[in-house]
Amino acid sequence: MRIYACPSCKATAYFWNQRCICGNTLVYDPENDGFVPGAPTCANRAQIGCNWVAEQADTGLCRSCAMTEVVPDIKQGDNLALWSRAEASKRWVLATLGRWGWFTDADTGPNPRFHLLSEDTAKGHTNIIMGHQNGLVTINLAEADPIEEVRRREALSERLRTMTAHFRHEIAHFLFERLAAAHSDFEAQFTPIFGDPQADYGAALKRHYANGAPADWVDRFITPYASAHAHEDWAETSAHVMHLADMLDSAVEAGLTLPVLNNLKYDAYAETDAKALIDTAGAYGLALNHVNRSIGHDDIYPFVHSQTVQDKLATAHGWLSGAGASG
Repeated sequence: MRIYACPSCKATAYFWNQRCICGNTLVYDPENDGFVPGAPTCANRAQIGCNWVAEQADTGLCRSCAMTEVVPDIKQGDNLALWSRAEASKRWVLATLGRWGWFTDADTGPNPRFHLLSEDTAKGHTNIIMGHQNGLVTINLAEADPIEEVRRREALSERLRTMTAHFRHEIAHFLFERLAAAHSDFEAQFTPIFGDPQADYGAALKRHYANGAPADWVDRFITPYASAHAHEDWAETSAHVMHLADMLDSAVEAGLTLPVLNNLKYDAYAETDAKALIDTAGAYGLALNHVNRSIGHDDIYPFVHSQTVQDKLATAHGWLSGAGASG
């Protein structure tokens, strides 16, 4: 993620900021990827802290909020805070995907739709299953609670389970459908790398939850869950491409250089050499892991890329970075 500037005083401003130290109201325009002066603010600004520019004439909503069709009952428990945190993660993911051309004005394809649902309802507790189907992404807001996020991460033995990761994973499922519909050769290229997307999905998940990942999963998949089905391999791998590009982009924006990359003008989203991006981001991940350990935090990127995984990451990167606004 880039680091921005206040359009009024040019002071440093971060993506989530709503107001500058000079007192200026900050409004982010995803089309121009920056804060702009005098822009109308999203109708959800006061309620959930959305700092994006209003684009929808009928609702006054921004591009991101307009994609959300269902929100939780904000009168119940912590639902308002959970919804706010989830939308903040969604805006971050959409803005970074916009660097590759996805969901911009130039992108003529459909946008994803979102149902952001809470387990805490007026009728009592309900189970929410995250997922994607036919363009609709369902997100369980329980994991927008930092404590619940950690509890479920530990319970499910997942080394990276965050709200940002959930949005990237589910949007990757949506992008599979976009790419398959727009490119006649997509599935033919997909299958040798990720497996048969037409294989019985329900049966595959049933086997995965019954038996777990294969013993050699680390040699062939980015995560254990990626081994469940070709669709999950694509979604997990694509999410990691998004993680790696954003991690490297953010590090460079913050002025961090390593011997592998001594260039503060480097644009991770303009990189066409997937291997260079993956190797460089991996080096930054190792360095940042070491820094995190110095104060007792978990690794920021606790993953190993086998050659097979690198090939999958490179394939996903090619489609994600090359097909935006046309796929």
